[in-house]
Amino acid sequence: MVRIRVLVVDDHRIFAESLAAALAAEPDVEVAAAGSGPAALRCLERAAAEGRRYDVILVDAELGILPAATGRTVPGPVPVPAPGSGEHAPVDGISLVAGVRSGQPSVRTVVLAEKDDPRRAALALQAGASGWVAKDCSLQRLLTVIRGVLRDETHLPPALLTGVLHELTAARKHRTESEQLVASLTPREREVLRCMVAGLGRKAVAERLYLSPHTVRTHMQNVLGKLGVHSTLAAVALARRAGVGPAELTGDVVERGGQLA
Repeated sequence: MVRIRVLVVDDHRIFAESLAAALAAEPDVEVAAAGSGPAALRCLERAAAEGRRYDVILVDAELGILPAATGRTVPGPVPVPAPGSGEHAPVDGISLVAGVRSGQPSVRTVVLAEKDDPRRAALALQAGASGWVAKDCSLQRLLTVIRGVLRDETHLPPALLTGVLHELTAARKHRTESEQLVASLTPREREVLRCMVAGLGRKAVAERLYLSPHTVRTHMQNVLGKLGVHSTLAAVALARRAGVGPAELTGDVVERGGQLA
């Protein structure tokens, strides 16, 4: 019998262990549990090193997100090291999905959620998730989804479908608009924008591109004007929507996080 290897990732320990125990009762399922994103990455790395990769990961939609009632900032998706990178930064559920998709693309991920959230479900699909399932669904329903994603199926609750399609359409529109704005930049301005995305200050950009600080300031002002934004943070956000990555940093970085414009 071919066994399906499943990893449950949830920082609510009782839920994670209960779900793992229920799944383990199935004759064709082998399951383990992890209580955080970093713990999940360690499990993935260990399994890959042993030649026993997981087939499906069940990820809590609220993994790593603090309740707003605590008064602390609720984080959005943050960069997550791919399995095998040796780095384990704190991550949320959607970021973990993206990291797994990048590092181990053969592994399928399913997000478990306490409530319907079209925007977060769309983010999960964009990150590489194959399904979004309610936490209170039946065990049989969950098993159907697990087996379905292994056949390259995508599973969404019918009630979420319209909202998710709306979110994906809106995201595509914003991405297209952002791409058109970035396309209006000159090659030098695009270089400067990539440096901005990398977090370089004006002095560091000047040294990297062999330009004077005054010239860099002019380029940065032109970038903001052409993109139709008023701050570096907004320019970086637009650039990321358009798929603009950071400049590759080699050697010593003279300045990071300084005033850019």
